[in-house]
Amino acid sequence: MHARSTTLAGITAALAGFASSSAVVLAGLTAVGATPMQAASGLVALCIVQALAMLWLSARTRIPVLIAWSTPGAALLASSAVPEGGFAAAIGAFLVTAALIVLTGLWPLLSKAVAAIPAPIAQAMLAGVLVGLCLAPVRGVVDDPVAILPIVVVWLVLMRFAATWAAPAAFAVGLGILGVQAVGSGGVEGRILPVLEIVPPTFSWGAIVGLALPLYVVTMASQNVPGSAILSSYGYRVPWRHAMTVTGLGTAVAAPFGGHAINLGAITAAITAAPDAHPDPAERWKGVRTVGIAYLVLAVLATALTTLTAVSPGVLAAVAGLALIPTLVSSISGAIASPEAGHRTAAVVTFLVGASGIAVWGIGSAFWALAAGLVVYGVLAWRR
Repeated sequence: MHARSTTLAGITAALAGFASSSAVVLAGLTAVGATPMQAASGLVALCIVQALAMLWLSARTRIPVLIAWSTPGAALLASSAVPEGGFAAAIGAFLVTAALIVLTGLWPLLSKAVAAIPAPIAQAMLAGVLVGLCLAPVRGVVDDPVAILPIVVVWLVLMRFAATWAAPAAFAVGLGILGVQAVGSGGVEGRILPVLEIVPPTFSWGAIVGLALPLYVVTMASQNVPGSAILSSYGYRVPWRHAMTVTGLGTAVAAPFGGHAINLGAITAAITAAPDAHPDPAERWKGVRTVGIAYLVLAVLATALTTLTAVSPGVLAAVAGLALIPTLVSSISGAIASPEAGHRTAAVVTFLVGASGIAVWGIGSAFWALAAGLVVYGVLAWRR
């Protein structure tokens, strides 16, 4: 019975994680210049490397260390523009992010520097870049109500009665609508079997500053730190150096194939770490092992999913926007929760700059949002 409970928890975590955020990953990779097949390759690569990372870490540590792709990072990419140098420059930025993640595990000073960024500013930066994405369902209901409105209704009903499954259910309805549209248009065109496509990286300061640094910050602040805290709340101590090294190397392996970043799971981590997964804390790591196996299976389906979503990109955008609304709520709450006026003011400035979508010298709004927030906070703190 208990073995079945860890297996069920693992399958639930895998399906919830994939269905709620794979659309965000595809949208993010496409926004920074990936072709449909390159985006499909990135999704396949992320499924594989995070699966292998989970299988390795769970077996080595015997604790439920769940690994996921960086959903906030994908959302950040989706709000960005194609960097100078195209997708190859984005690949170079992913590799720089991978190096920074590894350094975070090996060099305590870098970890302390990231921790020194005020949490409200990091959360406000994420909230700013999410706003445009979360508006997609609103626009979709106006532009194509027949296709988008059923997705929104299902999402809303599930948010009321089973919030964990709201985004996966919206995703399932979206796939059904895409299937109907594909049949009506005579089928789909593109690859069905898994594809991995290598993109030789190039490196540019614009992509490193505008993509790599913000991607690193949101991955650490919105995934790795909360993921560690969630496991701690269930009595587990994350092997920080080991986890950062594995996820950093995994990111480096996935990057040439289009994968942006992997990290500690946060929301879905609770599914496998909670007592419902198994009454014995020493046995819950087996649920993560199941998640890893499930993601290897999902990797086989990732390319077919990408081909299907190409039938109507607006459906994909709406599903991604709905999936990110809880993250937006959490980010806004974290940005303005501080009682310090300096924190709140700096957070609002960060949010506004991030939501503006500006690009200066080829560097997107995420970097400028972070920079503006830190400057405002520093000035206000110095004045006091």
